[in-house]
Amino acid sequence: MIGYVTLGTNDLARGAAFYDAIAKELGTGRMMEFPTGIAWGNPNGGAGVALMKPFDGNAASVGNGVMVAFEAKDKDQVHRLYDIAMSQGGTCEGPPGPRGDNFYAAYFRDLDGNKLNAFVMTGPI
Repeated sequence: MIGYVTLGTNDLARGAAFYDAIAKELGTGRMMEFPTGIAWGNPNGGAGVALMKPFDGNAASVGNGVMVAFEAKDKDQVHRLYDIAMSQGGTCEGPPGPRGDNFYAAYFRDLDGNKLNAFVMTGPI
């Protein structure tokens, strides 16, 4: 079971506004905040996401093939999350739409280039 995922950032204040908007739509908020990072989620709830400056002091970089997926409650929320990401300066990696028979998703990158996804299962796996 995943407890949380950490993504790197080179500008915490800028990234925080992006994730505050995503978290608000998902019905959650900040659960931990430090000078070098912020975590969003619900304590004792599902997996959270954190945005942190790298511990080693080097620049944050994007992991090729790494993606964090946010589970939406329905297709409309997938669209809202995608629209929020775009309005906050994110970049499109694939607009909302069906991906296969029972999977509906949108793909985007945050302000540091981390790949994200908003999805909902629309039928049995």
